[in-house]
Amino acid sequence: MAHAAALWLTAGMDLPAPGLAQAEEQAAPFRLIRPAEQRLPFVLASPHSGRDYPAAFLRQTRLDPLARARSEDSFVEEIFADAPALGAPLLAATFPRVFCDVNREPWELDPGMFEEPLPEFVNSRSPRVGAGLGTIARIASGGEQVYRGRLTFADAEARVRGYWQPYHAALAALIEETRARFGCCLLLDCHSMPGHPQAGAAPPDIVLGDAHGTAAEPRLTRAAEQILADLGYRVRRNDPYAGGYVTRHYGRPREGVQALQIELARRLYMDEARVERSAGLAVLRADMARLVARLGEAWPALLRGG
Repeated sequence: MAHAAALWLTAGMDLPAPGLAQAEEQAAPFRLIRPAEQRLPFVLASPHSGRDYPAAFLRQTRLDPLARARSEDSFVEEIFADAPALGAPLLAATFPRVFCDVNREPWELDPGMFEEPLPEFVNSRSPRVGAGLGTIARIASGGEQVYRGRLTFADAEARVRGYWQPYHAALAALIEETRARFGCCLLLDCHSMPGHPQAGAAPPDIVLGDAHGTAAEPRLTRAAEQILADLGYRVRRNDPYAGGYVTRHYGRPREGVQALQIELARRLYMDEARVERSAGLAVLRADMARLVARLGEAWPALLRGG
């Protein structure tokens, strides 16, 4: 990670965070690694690879350590760790998605999880809430119930104000800073995807999500798709992951901000059952560095529509 400085920031931490988080010291909600000089109009983000579990959550959850680990996008921040050396900042959440999911709206909450009625501004009817995967998840990725009992709204408010808001404040600031410097910005939102028995004989290695062409211009997605195909990966677009809240919220091509979600198959780089790195991680890391570098080389032509 040559010429990169790691900065631990706590933007927004002065906001009140009522509930359990008030009683315990809170770790920094994200890690921001900046290049010595930003040379690319890119921002990379890893919202789901955090694994710092607050003590209050560990007292509340029914999940064992392995179930918790399987709900993470494990090691994704490592796979994209060369971005700062290439000239692009890398933002990574340090808290886990099962604790607070920043790829959701801030107030997507399931009323059945809480002791008291929720405020009217809460979005309790979204499909993600119905599936148990709101801002505060009811179930883990393996289908297990997350909590032993009900939460208070103060628990949810503490997580949104102390974790969700600081992460998004940092991400929005990076995007605006990049757009001000270069006139445009490409956000690469980095994730991993588990294997599925129904995936068939030739499941994709990588899924690119551009919200069906609304979060990034199709020529940009095609360029990323071609680079990855040239590197030997089976690539699919928007199926089954078209992009979550981050992609859809920040992707505004007409305003100079492109957002592209990248889902990496976990079998490429880890033992999914044990949640352990495999030899493939180093290969994938090198190829993701090539993706960033080649997109950087192609960017002027992409801006011209070439």
